[in-house]
Amino acid sequence: MELATQHNEIQHRRQFLRSTGIGLGAAALGSMVATPRRAVGSVGVHFPARAKRVIFLFMAGAPSQIDLFDYKPGLATQFNEPLPPSVSMGQRVTAMTKGKAQLVAPSMFKFSRQGESGLWMSELLPHLSSVADDLCLIKSTHTDAINHDPGKTLICTGSEIPGKASLGAWLSYGLGRMNENLPDFIVMNSAFWTGGTGNVQALYSRLWGSGFLPSRCQGVSLQPSGDPVLFLSNPAGVDRESRRRMLDLVSDLNRDHLQATGDPEIQTTIAQQEMAFRMQASVPELTDLSQETAETLALYGPEVHKSGSFARNCLLARRMMERDVRFVQLFHRGWDHHVGLPKKLRGQAFDVDQPSAGLIKDLKQRGLLDDTLVVFAGEFGRTTYCQGRLTPTDYGRDHHPRCFTTWMAGGGIKGGISYGVTDDFSYNIVENPVHVRDFNATILHQLGIDHNRLTFPFMGLDQKLVGVEEAHVVRDILG
Repeated sequence: MELATQHNEIQHRRQFLRSTGIGLGAAALGSMVATPRRAVGSVGVHFPARAKRVIFLFMAGAPSQIDLFDYKPGLATQFNEPLPPSVSMGQRVTAMTKGKAQLVAPSMFKFSRQGESGLWMSELLPHLSSVADDLCLIKSTHTDAINHDPGKTLICTGSEIPGKASLGAWLSYGLGRMNENLPDFIVMNSAFWTGGTGNVQALYSRLWGSGFLPSRCQGVSLQPSGDPVLFLSNPAGVDRESRRRMLDLVSDLNRDHLQATGDPEIQTTIAQQEMAFRMQASVPELTDLSQETAETLALYGPEVHKSGSFARNCLLARRMMERDVRFVQLFHRGWDHHVGLPKKLRGQAFDVDQPSAGLIKDLKQRGLLDDTLVVFAGEFGRTTYCQGRLTPTDYGRDHHPRCFTTWMAGGGIKGGISYGVTDDFSYNIVENPVHVRDFNATILHQLGIDHNRLTFPFMGLDQKLVGVEEAHVVRDILG
C-alpha cells in the first residue's frame, strides 16, 4: 500500500511539472503580438508574416550541388588532378574517402543561363529552369554533420541529437491550425527513381516528431496506398453515426481521467481523436484528384498518375495549401550517389524537376505563391573530388557539409537571385555563409516568428529550433 501511495505521489508530481512546463511555454508565447485573425490553437506572431504556409521539399541523401546548381566551368581542365591541399586544408572527410586520393571530377553536365535573371542551371533541370526567376538559389548553405542521419536530424530539428522538436512541430505549436478539419503538419514520403535503390537510408519519424512539444504538434504521415491515413476507414459494420457515439463515450471517459490526473496529454488525446473523426470526411476529399483538369495534371508531369510519386505528392501539397494546411514536408530519397552518379542523378532529377516547377507554376497561377514559401534542401552537399571509379562520364561523390545549394521560392523571398559564393572547386564558402540554423531561422521569420523568442522550457533550458548557437535571418534574400 505504501509503495502504491509513493507511486501516485510521484506520478502527480510528474504531471504537475509537465503541465507547469506547458503552461510556462504558453505564457512565454502569449507575449507574442497576435494577428487580427488567430488560427485555431494559435498563440500569435512577433511581427507581420510574409508567408502563411510552407512546403518543404526534402531531398534525402544529399543532391550534388556541383552537378545541379553550382556551375564551376574551370574544373574542366583539372579532370583527374589531385584536389589542392590549399583547398581541402585538411578538413574532415568521411571514413569512405579518408586517406584516399582526392581526384577532381568536373561535372559532365552542361549549364546555361536561365530566365531574365540569368541564373546558371544544369541541363538536368529544364523545367525548374523555366521558373528560374522565381527561385532564390542559396549556394553557401553549410552544416555541421558529415553523415546522413545526423545531417537530416540537424536540418529537420535543429540538433544532431535525436529527440528534439521538428520544424513543422514548432510551427504547429507557435501558430496553430488554420483548418479545423486537417492537421497543421502533414508529411509524405515519395517513391523514387527505380534505378536508385542501391544506397538508401531510412527516414525516421523523429524527423517530423514533436519531441518535447505537445504530441498534437507532430506531423501526420500520409500513406501512398490504401487509406491515406492508417485506420481512416471504419471497419465493416460500423457507420459514421456509430463511430460518433463511440467517440463521445470515449471522450467522456478521457475527460474524467483528465480531471482526476491533470495529465495534459489526455487533452491532446481527446483533441486528436476528434480530429481523426473529422479527417474521415476531409482526407478522402483532399486526396481525390478527379476534379483536377488535364492542364493542371500536365504541369506536374506523367508521374502524377502514380500513387506515392513525388509528382503526385506535389499536387497533393498544392491542394493542402488551398485548404490552409500550415506545413507540408515531402521527403524524396535516393540522392546518395557515391558511385555511378551521372546515371542515378538523371533519374532523381527526372523525379523532381517537372513536379517542383509545376508546383511553383500552379501555386502562382492560383495566387498562392505570394504567401506560400516553398523550400528545397538536402542534408548536405557532395564533394568535388571523386569517390570510386572516375571517367569523364562516370564518377561518384562523397558527403560534403562545407557547402551545398538550397533554394527558396515565394513567401516574400526575392526571386531570380543567387546568394552566397563558393570557391572554384565548390568546396569552401567565400561569401555569405548560411548555416542550416540560418536557413530555418529565415523560414520562421517569413511566418512572423522571431527564432530567439519561440521557446519551450525543457530539461532546464528554454529550447529553440535553432538551439543555443547563434543564428541569423538571411535578410538579403527577403523581398
